[in-house]
This record gives sequence, C-alpha cells and structure tokens, in this order.
Amino acid sequence: MLMRGKLVGILAACASLALGGTAWAASGHPVPWQLGLQGAATPVMEDIVWFHDFLLWLIAAITIFVLALLIFVCVRFNARANPVPSRTTHNTLVEVLWTVVPVLILVSIAVPSFRLLFYQLNVPAGDLTIKATGKQWFWSYGYPDAKIEFDSVMLQDKDRKADQPRLLSVDNELVVPVNKVVKVLTTGADVIHSFAVPAFGIKIDAIPGRVNETWFKAEREGIYYGQCSELCGRDHACMPLAVHVVSEQAYNTWLDQAKKKFAVDDNRKIAQANQ
Repeated sequence: MLMRGKLVGILAACASLALGGTAWAASGHPVPWQLGLQGAATPVMEDIVWFHDFLLWLIAAITIFVLALLIFVCVRFNARANPVPSRTTHNTLVEVLWTVVPVLILVSIAVPSFRLLFYQLNVPAGDLTIKATGKQWFWSYGYPDAKIEFDSVMLQDKDRKADQPRLLSVDNELVVPVNKVVKVLTTGADVIHSFAVPAFGIKIDAIPGRVNETWFKAEREGIYYGQCSELCGRDHACMPLAVHVVSEQAYNTWLDQAKKKFAVDDNRKIAQANQ
C-alpha cells in the first residue's frame, strides 16, 4: 500500500511537470510537487527563467563531458591497457584548449548575466508609483498620486477562505493594472525588510531611512504572492505580500472605492510628525 502511494505521488509529479509552468503561473504561489521556478508573469522573470535554464543545460553538458573524459582516461590509460606509460609532459593544443574553452564559457555566462542585471536595475518611466513600507510584521502600501495608504496584514486561518493559500493571503491586497509599468519604492519603518515576488522576478531590501526602487510589468491577471525575504524578527515568516493584477477597468473601479476607504488624512499626518 505504501509503495502504491509513492507511485501515485510520482505520477502526480510527472503530470505536474507535463503541464509545465502554466499552472504555476496561474496560481501565483508555490504548489505541491512543483519543480523549478514559479511561472513568469513579467518580462524580467521570463529572462530569469531563460538564464536559469541556459545555465542548467550548460552545467549538465560540462558535467557529462568531464564524466566521459574520466571514463575514457580510466579505460584507455589503466595499467592493463597501457603497460608502458607515456612520458609526454606537454601538449600545446591541450593546454591552449583548457585555457581558451573555460574563458569562452565564462564569457557566454557573463554577457547574458550583465544584460539581465541591467534590465532589472534600469527602472523605466512608470505608469504607476507605489510605496511599500516594511513594518514588524506587515506591509503598508501608499499610492502617492491617488493619496491613499493602507496596511496589508496576513490572514489568520479562521479568516481565510478555502481558495486562499495559508500564510500568504492578506486582508488588503496590493492592486495594480495589467500591462502597466509599476515603479515600487521600498523603505523600512523599523528594521530591514525585503520586498520579494518570485513570479515577478523582483527582490529588493526595504531599509529604514533609505528609499530603494524596483519595477515590474505584469502581463497576466491574477494574484501573485511573495514574502519578506530578510530576517526581520519574531514574525518574519508571517509577513506575506499579495499583488492582485487586474484589468485597467477593474483597477479604476477599485481605485475609486479605495480613495473613499483609504484616503490619506494630511492633517493627521502633520500632527503625528509634530509629535
């Protein structure tokens, strides 16, 4: 019975792999039997997935080549097959190859690596700016242009719906329109936090007294989950973030409601600053 259960599990894993990353991208969070990265929802994450797969195949090819070379040496130059050992001490061609080939491999890795790094850090002009403030232990989001701010706190099990993932769902999701460049400004209110959404390919520290920036452009609607990725204290594991990507029409509708619900009270903020 135990073996049958294991077999069913293996078949389920194979089925998940056969489906590819589509199901993972739709879920926006890790799923059982997932193997590899989450499905990409932004152009940056698509490049990260490509670079990851490229390195994986390159490493696999090098490993297979080295293994084949070792097997060849063991078979061809063992004492039985080669009783009179060669006294060769230098081979110019081999020495040139083992110098040039690793250099070419490193260049083939460096070029797409620097390109990807530039793509991530070169923040384009944003259609929307959001400020994310990490606090112990939840996130606060501000939309400066709309003058709204709200807190986003993890849902407890008793408040969570059946279709909401545990330890990832929040009471107020970060809502953004699809196919728009979103600039994210991060800072910390107390200690260092980290704003990370795997499906978007973004991870940036939120540091007290400093503002960092990153960006994303979600190309598919859905809810994408992330977590604070910096050890920030007791409830570090209970500090998720959820980004709800919706159509532009749905976003405008939500924004109209949010302006009534989460409007910033400038007088209250001035009073707090004076205190």
